[in-house]
Amino acid sequence: MERPTTPGEPAAASVRVALVAVEMGYGHLRAAHPLADELGVTVLECDRPPVASPEEQERWRRTRASYELVSRASELPLLGRSLRRLLDAVTHIPHLYPSRDLSQSTLAVRTLEGMWRRGLGSGLVHYLREHDATLVTTFYAPAIMADLHGLSRIVCVVTDSDLNRVWAPRHAADTRIHYCVPCERAGRRLRAYGVPRARLHETGFPLPPELLGGTGLPALRRNLAARLVRLDPKGVFREQAGQELDHFLGGLPDGEEGRPPRLTFAIGGAGAQLGLARSILTSLREAIGNGQIRLSMVAGVRTKVAEELHRTIRAAGLDGLPARDLEVVHEGAFEPYYRRFNALLAETDILWTKPSELSFYGALGIPLVFSWPIGAHERYNRRWALHRGAGFKQENPRFAWDWLREWLREGTLAAAAWSGYQRLPKFGTYRIMDVVRRVSAGA
Repeated sequence: MERPTTPGEPAAASVRVALVAVEMGYGHLRAAHPLADELGVTVLECDRPPVASPEEQERWRRTRASYELVSRASELPLLGRSLRRLLDAVTHIPHLYPSRDLSQSTLAVRTLEGMWRRGLGSGLVHYLREHDATLVTTFYAPAIMADLHGLSRIVCVVTDSDLNRVWAPRHAADTRIHYCVPCERAGRRLRAYGVPRARLHETGFPLPPELLGGTGLPALRRNLAARLVRLDPKGVFREQAGQELDHFLGGLPDGEEGRPPRLTFAIGGAGAQLGLARSILTSLREAIGNGQIRLSMVAGVRTKVAEELHRTIRAAGLDGLPARDLEVVHEGAFEPYYRRFNALLAETDILWTKPSELSFYGALGIPLVFSWPIGAHERYNRRWALHRGAGFKQENPRFAWDWLREWLREGTLAAAAWSGYQRLPKFGTYRIMDVVRRVSAGA
């Protein structure tokens, strides 16, 4: 994707915006915070004051608790398979081809509309009218609630490469919502759901400004140059792509030669994948101890997950290692976690994650290793990244060091880093800002 025609400004104080997300995993919050940084506003959560009444807060609490319970239980050996099928059914996305009209409403669409009739979203709409604010949201429900109430300045940022029918209102052809989609497929899907082409903006996913450095991408290029050296210890990929790397990056830093790569394993916001973390640590135990690889395990804001990871480290006999070699990343709230995670990504060489919104972070030149998807949207995210050469399905985690070491020696991971940088959209944050300004101005 080309860079924005109008460079993003560092702040937009003249744009009155309510930026709304929800804690349903980390995806919607992670998409909101880069925009908050550019807009100079705080992120409001649609299930909390000042945009949610006590009754609305309780409805959202029950919904989130059910989602997180099913997500965590889907990793269980026996029950997990049935729950994964349930999640697939709930998040079902029909085949896009052959091209056809998919605008007929579904049970989820009608359920959301029924919740609106019972008052869900009234607090948000009152807030928007009171502050004369443009709604920018990374979750479908606030956008649809505002649309049903007749508001017109609405921007909805889509957080997956493909999406369920519930993202568009029942009468999608008449919607006032402007959708910022992360890729072409998401736009085609919304067109099939009936959303007019004029309401669709292919922007890319909003990535953290500190990892980009502006529309010239100086921070991204600097981090990528160092990463390619660490990911290619034998120089295989660098020999193959030397002229291309020199042209785009201006040379690679010699000081990174011989430094062990850092693998970051990110546990999902719902707290699933603890068993996978144990397998990874067991496999990498000797390599970590020998200084061949560094490992960061991300627990996010979940204290119980962090405690379990620390117990796993102690059981492996690795609790005496310095944090630069082995660490658990945990914070008590999302904002400090988000900042710490972004700082970690600047030094991350391999990102092992379920194919959530982090699939789009391959654009930063970080090769992705995907664990099993949870829900249909994650299957499409994984396929989207794999087709662009930005990542891989995980091999047997019990032998993780065997196949990771092979991929390092052959330059395979370095090639994926370069492909992600070249082929995945990088300017989403700045392009979305352009859309917000136009919508706020009534364009």
